Amino acid sequence: MKKKFNKKKLLLILGALLALIYLGGNAYLVNYAFVRDSATLGASAPKKAKLLTADQKWLKTQKTQTWQERSADGKLELKALYLPAQKQTLKTIVIAHGYRENNLRMASYIRMFHDLGYNVLAPDDRAAGKSEGKYITFGWLDRLDYQKWLTQVIQKNGSDSEIGLFGVSMGGATVMMLSGEKLPSQVKAIVEDCGYSSIKAELGEQLSAQFGLPKEPILTTASWLARPFIGFDFKDGDTTKQLAKNKLPTLFIHGSKDRFVPSEMVYENYQANKSTKELWVVKGAAHGMSYYEDPSAYTKRVGDFMAKYLK
Repeated sequence: MKKKFNKKKLLLILGALLALIYLGGNAYLVNYAFVRDSATLGASAPKKAKLLTADQKWLKTQKTQTWQERSADGKLELKALYLPAQKQTLKTIVIAHGYRENNLRMASYIRMFHDLGYNVLAPDDRAAGKSEGKYITFGWLDRLDYQKWLTQVIQKNGSDSEIGLFGVSMGGATVMMLSGEKLPSQVKAIVEDCGYSSIKAELGEQLSAQFGLPKEPILTTASWLARPFIGFDFKDGDTTKQLAKNKLPTLFIHGSKDRFVPSEMVYENYQANKSTKELWVVKGAAHGMSYYEDPSAYTKRVGDFMAKYLK
């Protein structure tokens, strides 16, 4: 009886240790994915780095404004960079940045739209740049903050404003998630570049790619662990469900060699969308590189699309 008892006790101890290791691994992954500055981005591709550096230097020479807004839950102070057009206009592009980036990392796109004659508003999302916040929300809670930014654009520039939405990577997902909400009539079109089909799908891809781990049951337990901190169940962050409610003309862009947000996701997003839509898969482009592979072609494609709806 004594041996049997010890064996049971040993199994219980081993089970408890395995559970602690598993939960500890989940906690690490949640911290790695959601906590501000807990992980760093790799170096940009040389082609991007050179152009982005030049565009950031250009941006520093411009007469930009700093706008402020409270997050949708009222808990955080958010900041945005606003660059008026050279010639006065009521047309404004709102730009959403990527994962672990900020509005300064969108300098190339800010310059592109400025050169096309638009006002540009580029917020720092929660837990990014000059905005407050500890937890990255992958666009899901950010979409509610962008509703407030849109209201501010209309308040400051007038009810005759015409607004386009643009985002890259997480920013692409953000504007797609925003598309499923009730938006002001002044919002006319969306361009998204390499956004994911859902938060769960993207986290699952990175579990496999970066850590060689199975998606389940890790995603389920990680969602339980993350929810009290990030303020939502990340399984709710479904881009395709939001796109099913979208009524705005939307251009979907994705690189054919995107491995970070697999190019298959753009087809899921495109098929889910029920509004007027266009699809442009850029041959040979990696994640977030479609503009940098051919700035002229990208500017023309995006510029023509926005001009069609912001009249």
